[in-house]
Amino acid sequence: MINKAGRDIPDEILKETGKEAFQGIYYKNKTEYIKHGPVTRVLMDNESSKLVDTIHDVLVKCGIKDGMTVSFHHHFREGDLVVNMVMEEIHKMGIKDITICASSLGKAHDPLVPMIEDGTITNIQSSGVRGKIGEAISHGKLKGLATMRSHGGRVRALLTGETVVDIAFIGAPTCDDYGNCRGIGGKSDCGVLSYSVVDSNHANKVVAITDCLVPFPNFPAHIEMTRVDYVCVVDAIGQPEKIATGAAKPTTDVRKQMMADYCTKFVTNAPYFKNGFSYQTGVGGASIASTISLTKIMEEKGIKMGFGVGGLTKPMCDLLDKGLVNCLLDTQDFDLDAVESVKNQKHFRISAGMYANPFNKGAFVNKLDYVILAALEVDVNFNCNVVVGSDGIITGAQGGHPDTAAGAKCTIVISPLLQGRIPAICTDVTTVTTPGESVDVVITDYGVAINPLRQDLIEAMKDVEGIPFCTIEELRDMAYAIVGEPQKVEFGDRVVGIIESRDGTIMDVVREIKPFSFAE
Repeated sequence: MINKAGRDIPDEILKETGKEAFQGIYYKNKTEYIKHGPVTRVLMDNESSKLVDTIHDVLVKCGIKDGMTVSFHHHFREGDLVVNMVMEEIHKMGIKDITICASSLGKAHDPLVPMIEDGTITNIQSSGVRGKIGEAISHGKLKGLATMRSHGGRVRALLTGETVVDIAFIGAPTCDDYGNCRGIGGKSDCGVLSYSVVDSNHANKVVAITDCLVPFPNFPAHIEMTRVDYVCVVDAIGQPEKIATGAAKPTTDVRKQMMADYCTKFVTNAPYFKNGFSYQTGVGGASIASTISLTKIMEEKGIKMGFGVGGLTKPMCDLLDKGLVNCLLDTQDFDLDAVESVKNQKHFRISAGMYANPFNKGAFVNKLDYVILAALEVDVNFNCNVVVGSDGIITGAQGGHPDTAAGAKCTIVISPLLQGRIPAICTDVTTVTTPGESVDVVITDYGVAINPLRQDLIEAMKDVEGIPFCTIEELRDMAYAIVGEPQKVEFGDRVVGIIESRDGTIMDVVREIKPFSFAE
């Protein structure tokens, strides 16, 4: 059937997953559900120890068996060592048919591909995947489905019991022998453990893996001992210097700087730019440059931000140091400066659920004035694609993209007109991850388009100088005039993945890519 985003969702996928097709970003607003509760082991005596010598032993204690679901968080990004460490042991034990439920998977996890090929791993649930895992899924090597969820959507799936995690593994930079975990204070600091809070609350077994055992109690705990079954000490859980791998620094690229300038002018001329405004930005070069230039205007006009939220970088933390923001609300640190900033008393850790879960009594994304996002592709209906490359290969992650876009008063997407020789503004995106109804503005190096649904923003910008406004169709036509209209990727019939809307309905499907999919 054709869903609200205009995508054709096969009936057999709806039947296989038991899901509905996407019907709008507020389709399930005000609905009710009962939270899933985990199996809980009672520990009343003072003789029991939570310390376990090895990953193998902890897997045995947790009752690992075929068909289980195990979960991980990705605060170490490309420096993560925990996922491979645990999965290598599961592989050695001959366990099969594992579902990985991760907040995200990256190039650091390329060693999982042989486990996909031999059936150790048969399903993946993640915000997204990069590297060889994305290639393997796109070429049909995963026997089951890859389910791509936003950060808020992942929390929803665990809270509702749609996904039941049998064993959650939490890489803890510091931990005591009873399971009090912190994201700081050790040799592998990642700052926060926000994505794993929901796992600790809802997984049937929770294992803290640390490379820095500290005296009890390790307080204030980011993950509390009341939710942890076992503690395992290993040599290393992460490489902090690789947390920032792939994260952009302030750009010197002329095109990106131009887009940053357009973005700053738009933000400062929109009706929400006033004392107490709220803001989130991504880690793209243009987004970071926009934050830096916005800082200068805030200083000039004496305007102070109420809060900044989301994954954080140095420019956002600099706002706190300069007294230009009341507080930062942190779900992930994208560089070591942000990790260090966690020590600031106005730099608060929040869970992914508080940040973006659509199925609670109100998440922080609902209080955002501005969010600045990036995209691989944007189409003439303002639909965004952040997961599947123009070659059909899964190469990105939803993250908080759909969550913040739905919640913010003003959602701005920054994208160059061309990604290399490929139009980033097109007639139809390869895959919809964020629906156009929640995208307000698209900023490119060739012009800026406002969604016609936002006549209020169009009116607010009518006398603003220095921004080359145009329609989204005109941007598309410019791109096609420069490089031509690209040939579409040829996909096979088999669905290898689904893109979930944050409410659990199906936004789009990802099909297996055909070999040599482009015409000669």
